[in-house]
Amino acid sequence: MKFQAIELPNGKYSSPNPSIKVFLLTITIVLLTMVPLSLISDSHSSYRIPKTNISILKSIELEKKCDIFSGNWVSDPKGPYYTNATCHLIIDQQNCMKFGRPDTEFLKWRWKPDDCKLPRFNGTQFLELVKGKSMAFVGDSVGRNQMQSLLCLLADVAYPKDVSLKYTSDINFKRWFYPDYSFTLATFWSPFLVKARDADPSGHSYNSLMNLYLDEVDTAWSAQIENFDYVIISAGQWFFRPLVFYENGQVVGCSNYQQRKIVDLTIYYGYRKAFRTAFRTLQNLKEYKGVTFLRTFSPSHFENGEWNKGGNCVRTKPFTNEEIRLDGYIMELFLTQMEEFKTSEEKGNKRHLQFGLLDTTEIMLRRPHGHPNNYGHSLHKNVTINDCVHWCLPGPIDTWNELLFYQLMKEAQASVREKLQKFV
Repeated sequence: MKFQAIELPNGKYSSPNPSIKVFLLTITIVLLTMVPLSLISDSHSSYRIPKTNISILKSIELEKKCDIFSGNWVSDPKGPYYTNATCHLIIDQQNCMKFGRPDTEFLKWRWKPDDCKLPRFNGTQFLELVKGKSMAFVGDSVGRNQMQSLLCLLADVAYPKDVSLKYTSDINFKRWFYPDYSFTLATFWSPFLVKARDADPSGHSYNSLMNLYLDEVDTAWSAQIENFDYVIISAGQWFFRPLVFYENGQVVGCSNYQQRKIVDLTIYYGYRKAFRTAFRTLQNLKEYKGVTFLRTFSPSHFENGEWNKGGNCVRTKPFTNEEIRLDGYIMELFLTQMEEFKTSEEKGNKRHLQFGLLDTTEIMLRRPHGHPNNYGHSLHKNVTINDCVHWCLPGPIDTWNELLFYQLMKEAQASVREKLQKFV
């Protein structure tokens, strides 16, 4: 780090005297050796110096310009971080090993960026990074799937207290608290992010008609989100059902709905507007000072039939680059998200809001063997549809939290560097 000259009142410049130089150099070396050992906090928490693995911090420092989302899946004989025997927080829907999945090779792959090394997840370091803070996953059950992965990744360090009932009796809204770290982890189930209502005369089902109010946020999550330090936004599979779109209280179109009197605006229209409303809502919350992450679209892998017509996912290895690529509707949904995210980031920067990206779409497109298929126990016991949407725990989805861990480490380093500038 360079020490800057001091500007004198007459406009001339002078270097600090030797004693000041030595003092500043000493302080800088100590802090950079420990940071993000020293996670200088934001307005939500106080200054603290947690214990951190310095070798990991140095690797991130050296590779700060690396694109961690460009790479390949490589064989990893170490296997998963946890099992269903060591983590008791896995729900049956994703507990593939409990319900007899015979192969374990899908657990022995790890994401490797092209030009750098992705640090392995470290539960102690993660909890130190988020000490005194709060994190919320907002979206559908795949977002909840990631939160449950994180619970298991942290389980070898600490088990949280379920404090959900202090806030709501709705089982789709969960909060966990880690008392030793004063860290709150929450999931707010909102599959469309915006206000939605059942509209099918036959009642609600997996593919029933729903009305979406694209310019009205789902207040079930927005009313609780303002004081969270990290918000991970995602949504996806629910947008494929028949939908009627409303704006300003009026019908403006639909998607996947055969109604001659309503114009088909396609899924992409509703998807774009829903993310736009979600991002705008966060920006407009006066007290919101958190970091907003977009976790990109998570593809399903149904083969041999559609999801409701016998489709399954029975592969046992990842796709190679030659076997599959990001294109078609998956690419379109991904680009739609990214465009809205970039626009929101530009606007949010004016308020000094921070943004982060978990670009998992192409990464997960190559993991067709990571789903429960028929090795998960559905919440609805009479349903026999194979699950090629959610991800087994443990499984490929644990990589999402490795990527999140990396992003939090980089954010902490950037915050410390910025504050160190005030000393020099």
